[in-house]
Amino acid sequence: MPSTTWNRHHILSLADFTTVEYNAVLQTAASFQEVLSRRTKKVPTLQGQVVANLFFESSTRTRSSFEIAAKRLSADTLNFAAATSSMTKGETILDTAKTYLAMGTDIMVIRHREAGVPQAIAQEMDRLGVKVSVLNAGDGQHEHPSQGLLDLFTICTLIDPARPRIELLQGKKIALVGDILHSRVARSNIWSLIASGAEVHLAAPPTLLPKFFSEYLGEPANTGKLFTHWQIEPALENADYVMTLRLQKERMTAHLLPSLREYHQLFGITRAKLKLCKPNVKVLHPGPVNRGVEISSDLMDDPEFSLIQSQVTSGVAVRMALLYFIGSGRA
Repeated sequence: MPSTTWNRHHILSLADFTTVEYNAVLQTAASFQEVLSRRTKKVPTLQGQVVANLFFESSTRTRSSFEIAAKRLSADTLNFAAATSSMTKGETILDTAKTYLAMGTDIMVIRHREAGVPQAIAQEMDRLGVKVSVLNAGDGQHEHPSQGLLDLFTICTLIDPARPRIELLQGKKIALVGDILHSRVARSNIWSLIASGAEVHLAAPPTLLPKFFSEYLGEPANTGKLFTHWQIEPALENADYVMTLRLQKERMTAHLLPSLREYHQLFGITRAKLKLCKPNVKVLHPGPVNRGVEISSDLMDDPEFSLIQSQVTSGVAVRMALLYFIGSGRA
């Protein structure tokens, strides 16, 4: 592993990540990617430690990749499911976390539909004076740090597989298209991409990209780093990468779109729309994908353009790196 001093006890957001931290994660993930290509895919890095996946919200990719990542590092894993837990009998979230603490948990990976829950649990662990680390696996409309990092890793390893680093995206144009308003993935990616020096273009209907969005992030729009568009064409023009985002209907409290068909016509990524981009453009999607809505089905499965499966593969190595740093890799 790259020799890097790591001082971050919890990973809750990318808003304050440094260039050194980004590069440490990318290069360590590359080392673990090599481990995962071997016949024996396990290393003893977290042997004897317990990683608890506390997922209060449904997940396939994130939960499974964190579990595989922990097992590849030789950690013991505990998996929590809200529907079959004592929360159905009235137990609070903090009491649930304390129960897992009492079982000897060292790292808690937490996903919740409400923003701020991982941070609240991290604060409680700190108040108790225990050395438990908390990793945010997605909280409401706040952030999804590990997804932002694996997206960054996917792109950087495509450019330079041997030495992925954040500087590789300097000056690249990257379009994020879709449900920006409700997307925690978009927020994490905006932080990481702006930190890399990329030119980030957001495109969505006005109902999914309100005027206050960029000000909410503290990054004024259309000032050289972050651009917002209510039409897709200026975002796609000469883009190097396009990330399309899922319509999060479960988070929409109002009727924000006329129809899925109209949305696909205007903002769905298709081969015809990609003609606006650079010839070697690549497409990403954090999943799950609504085929024929955010992206055409044939384009999603085309390896010439799609990095979607690469993102899933990257997720294991990146999450191994994160567990490594807040587990045995702490300074």
